Amino acid sequence: MFTGIIEETGEVESFARTESAWRLRVSARAVLGGLAEGESIAVNGCCLTAVAFDAGTISFDVLEETRRLTNLQAIVAGAPVNLERSLRADSRLGGHFVTGHIDGRGTIEVLEARGADHFLRVRGPAGSGRLVIQKGSIAVDGISLTVAEVDGDAFAAWIIPHTLAVTNLRVRAAGDLVNLEFDMLGKYVEKILQSQGSPR
Repeated sequence: MFTGIIEETGEVESFARTESAWRLRVSARAVLGGLAEGESIAVNGCCLTAVAFDAGTISFDVLEETRRLTNLQAIVAGAPVNLERSLRADSRLGGHFVTGHIDGRGTIEVLEARGADHFLRVRGPAGSGRLVIQKGSIAVDGISLTVAEVDGDAFAAWIIPHTLAVTNLRVRAAGDLVNLEFDMLGKYVEKILQSQGSPR
């Protein structure tokens, strides 16, 4: 479980196929503090297991399904990735509950400065708009954002300068793919309504 409050952006050092899985190696600083082998770290919002680490890097095994269904499939050496350690029970919850299980990919349609802030508009997968509400929460590449507008399967959010500075949004542009995780409560409500035969 995560909060969507990014601790740092790491840099991809390598991402290659091995005999058993894809191996992702990322340079990091903050998330290495107190890290133990086998712990979970969200990488661009994907919950991955730290299988090895040293003083400056962490390695993860990535399933083929995870690579195929997320924007990790297009990741290259040198790319910045959002990193967050899993939530501790005694920590403040500054964002919202994020599981690290990606629901799908979205495409950035607009990311531009508007005054001191930035405006982000993302188009999600077909039919995903039913899971997004105005003033609700959504995780974009693991970043907890508040939805400002909803238009069909597209949504918009405002990005403050701090978020832009400490996440990989600073290098994103229109056309880029981002990982999306919709609010868990909304998904449970939809599941309950479907089981009761209620229309969406």
